[in-house]
Amino acid sequence: MLPCFYVPAFDEHQPEIVLDEENSRHIVQVLRIRPGESLQLTDGKGALLTALVLDDHKKKCRVTVRSVIHVPPAVKKVAIAISPIKNASRFEWFLEKATEIGVSEIIPLLCDRTERQHLRSDRLHNILVSALLQSQQVWLPVLRPLTAFEALIARRDDRRLIAWLGESGAAPPIPNSQPTLILIGPEGDFTPGEAAAALNNGFIPVTLGKNRLRTETAGIVAATLLCIGEGGPGP
Repeated sequence: MLPCFYVPAFDEHQPEIVLDEENSRHIVQVLRIRPGESLQLTDGKGALLTALVLDDHKKKCRVTVRSVIHVPPAVKKVAIAISPIKNASRFEWFLEKATEIGVSEIIPLLCDRTERQHLRSDRLHNILVSALLQSQQVWLPVLRPLTAFEALIARRDDRRLIAWLGESGAAPPIPNSQPTLILIGPEGDFTPGEAAAALNNGFIPVTLGKNRLRTETAGIVAATLLCIGEGGPGP
């Protein structure tokens, strides 16, 4: 398997690409890839490029693209709207694992009980990119800005779920190929008013099991059930 690097954009009509300093330094100084050797690039939007190193400059590595493959997105479209938690590292862990599992979209959700209301979008983006490359994928999850609960529940999706402890008898999510949006509340859960508003907007209450889960764990359980389920990950 060739080492793979992220490029946010590329022009298929321009075969040569000059990589940024971070990628160049890793290619040249860490992996010691030399001219004539191959590597792969992805834009996180389904393109997988195989390229040949032309110039091993440690700040401006130059490559030429030999082939481009366009990988279709997964059949299962899963969006997880999840409240950021006070412990930043735990939320970042969720982002990493959700990317590895194959979540299509992640929406930080601002609820009444959300404690952390400021996010470093650049750092979160870098975590997603790192997880994308580590898991050998070519579709980067869409990371939305922090979104108010009231605005989010007005969104229209094919199947809308809310993981809510107030409905202990609800059935778990059933994995299928239907696009799904699921809401994961903050530590302390959604308020009764938020839950009622979601239900009034057509969200279906579900449970993620009998155990009380931390927010980030609930997000991972939901991602696993909805992205993978019994049938394995989508293509």
